[in-house]
Amino acid sequence: MAASAGTAPGPAGTAPGPASGSAPAGALRHVLGHLLTPLLMCVGMGLAYLGAFHAPQPHDLRVDVVGSGPSAQVLAQTLHDKGAGALDVRTVADRQTAVTALREQTSYGAYIPGTRPELLVASASSDTSAMAVEKVFTKVAAGQNAPLKVTDVAPVSDGDPTGQGIFFLLVALSIGSYASVAVIGGAGAVLPLRIRALLAAGTSLAVSLIGTVFAGPMFHLVDHGLGGVWAMSWLYSAGILLIGVGLHTFLRRWTTLGVMVLFVMLNFTSSGGIYRPELQPGLFAALHAFWNGAGFVEGVRGHVYFDDHALGGHLLVLALWFLAGVALMAVAAVAEARRRQEPEGPPKEEPEEELQEELEQAVGV
Repeated sequence: MAASAGTAPGPAGTAPGPASGSAPAGALRHVLGHLLTPLLMCVGMGLAYLGAFHAPQPHDLRVDVVGSGPSAQVLAQTLHDKGAGALDVRTVADRQTAVTALREQTSYGAYIPGTRPELLVASASSDTSAMAVEKVFTKVAAGQNAPLKVTDVAPVSDGDPTGQGIFFLLVALSIGSYASVAVIGGAGAVLPLRIRALLAAGTSLAVSLIGTVFAGPMFHLVDHGLGGVWAMSWLYSAGILLIGVGLHTFLRRWTTLGVMVLFVMLNFTSSGGIYRPELQPGLFAALHAFWNGAGFVEGVRGHVYFDDHALGGHLLVLALWFLAGVALMAVAAVAEARRRQEPEGPPKEEPEEELQEELEQAVGV
C-alpha cells in the first residue's frame, strides 16, 4: 500500500514517520523558544548593571566640616548649596566627633580647614565614596592654595587594597549558591522535598566554607573576624538555596532566570560593594536597605572594620531572607503534596534536554 500524503515510509515493520521537512521546522521552533531565556538575561543584566553603575553621581552624601565658628558655617553652607543635592554638608564641633561619625558610617568625609587642611575618610566603608569626597575637598583646598592631607581613619586590610574584595566574595558565594539550585531543584526533583532541603543546607555549608577560605588564608581579604565572615556566608548562601529550591517547584525551567533576577541583577547592583547607595540611582539605593547582598556586604564590613557597629540590623536582613526560604519550602511542600493527591493523568516528566539546558544556564552565567 502506498504511504499517505505527508508521511514517509519507515523501515520494514514500523509505522510511517513524519515527512522530512517537519523535523527541521520543529527543531527551529524549539531553539527559538529556548532563546527567550538568554535574551531576557541579556536585557535584565544590561538594565541592572548599566542602570546601577554606568554613571555614579553622589546624592545626599553626608560630609562634615570640622569647626564651630562662622567660617566653618559659611564653608558648609556654600558646599551644600553648590552641590545642588549632591552633598549633605554639616558642621561638627571637633575632630573626635568627626572620627566617630566616620566609624559609625553616618558620614563619609570630614574636612578640617586651616593653613594645613586635612580630610578624614574611612575607606573601609566605601573606597569609591572616599574618592568622591576627596575629589570635592581637593578642589576646596586648592582654592585656598593649600595642599590637602588625607587621613584614613578606617583603612582596609592589606589583602584588599581597593576595598572591593568583599563584593567579589559575595559574587563567588552567590554563583555557588544559585547554580546549585538547578542541580538540587532540577536533577533532584524526584527526591522528597525534605531531602532537597537537607541538600540545600549541606551545599550552603560547603559554599560558605569555600568562601571563608577565599576570604582568609587564600587571599587575606580580612585579617580578623573570620568566624563571623563564615557565619554570615552560610546564612546568606542558605537563604539563596532555600528560596531557589522552593521556587523550582513552581517555576521549573524558569527558575534560573528567577534566581538571576533576585540574586544577581538586583542583588549585586544594590549590595554597596562597588558604589554605596549615596552614589547610585534611587531604585538600587532603596533596595540596599533590605536586600540580602547588602546585608552580607555591610554586615562583613561592620564586623571586620567597624567593631560590629550596626551588625544586628544586617544580620536581621540575612535572617529574614533565610526565613523567607524556609517559608517558601513549606509552601512548596504543600503544593507538591496536593499534586500527588490529584488524579493521575498522562506522565508530565520534564524532558531530559530541558533539564540539561537548565543546568547549563545555571552554571554558564
